[in-house]
Amino acid sequence: MEEKLFQRIKTMTELQGTSGFEEDIRQVMTKELTPLVDRVEYDGLGGVFGIRENQVADAPRVMVAAHMDEVGFMLTHIMDNGLFRVVPLGGWNPYVVSAQRFTLKTRHAEYPVISSSIPPHLLRGTSGQTSLNVADILFDAGFESKEEAESYGVRPGDSIVPKVETIKTANGKNIISKAWDNRYGCTVVLEALEALKEVELAHTLIAGANVQEEVGLRGTRPSVHKFKPDLFFAVDCSAADDINGKKDTFGHLGEGFLLRIFDPGMITLKRMREFLLDTAETNKIPYQYFVSKGGTDAGQAHLMNDGVPSAVIGVCARYIHTHQTMFNITDYDAAKEMLITVLKSLDKTTVNTIVYGK
Repeated sequence: MEEKLFQRIKTMTELQGTSGFEEDIRQVMTKELTPLVDRVEYDGLGGVFGIRENQVADAPRVMVAAHMDEVGFMLTHIMDNGLFRVVPLGGWNPYVVSAQRFTLKTRHAEYPVISSSIPPHLLRGTSGQTSLNVADILFDAGFESKEEAESYGVRPGDSIVPKVETIKTANGKNIISKAWDNRYGCTVVLEALEALKEVELAHTLIAGANVQEEVGLRGTRPSVHKFKPDLFFAVDCSAADDINGKKDTFGHLGEGFLLRIFDPGMITLKRMREFLLDTAETNKIPYQYFVSKGGTDAGQAHLMNDGVPSAVIGVCARYIHTHQTMFNITDYDAAKEMLITVLKSLDKTTVNTIVYGK
């Protein structure tokens, strides 16, 4: 992989921002979007989008949306002994939370914090840990009392975010990081806009990132309402299911971008699916069909504004919603090529065919 791309991925994935606390990512996105678009706008919850206007008055409006937030936690209670209780922001398997390093982000400072675990020594002579809930896991910043924690500015409502270094695997084909869900989307939006900077598009393009996707797709509704797209494309990362060698599962590293056809919140419309399939096959872009047990911003977008035909141009990664995610760079390359090709292909006739069938 190109070192420039790796460094951008490293920067984006090492940024820390969970749902409702996306400020650091929004600042970077704003800076990177500004030279690539006519203007940058925000919705009321903090989503950020670059607008490339088309001079034709009735040109279709196409929206591409990543989401900025990663899974994390919110501090809800400072205990007398200085440890913290939390609630999860986004979906966590409780068995991957313990004994990890995080950043506690207060109003004015950041502090290292770790999640608690029980050593095997203290489990001897007991029935062991037969079950675990996130509420059972405490977070420890080393404070000796509630008063000491408060003296450092710690308050309920502060965020706690995974702290991880992004690295390459030995063969150079994969990357290990946190937050590829969904800094993939943030990265591919920026790279697509760079590739299209001198390309005349036949539509107004609205491209950027929503907030609070991990807590129920909350950022989608205000942004879609504000920008009123004719078509909506989510760029998001989904769970790979390929480590057991089964061939009939969805999401395999190295097999191309994800062509999502169904999830609990959206059935990809027939004409949209056919457009994406034709685009990928005509341009020989590697893809794999994907059926998901989780949703994306497209699930909310397609129900807005009297109905907005929507789709997902995705990638898969192993072990998402943890500290350590693994993904394949060729899948990213395929998704980037697909997004760029789609945006070049869309004009008024194509959009009308997808929306109206004529």
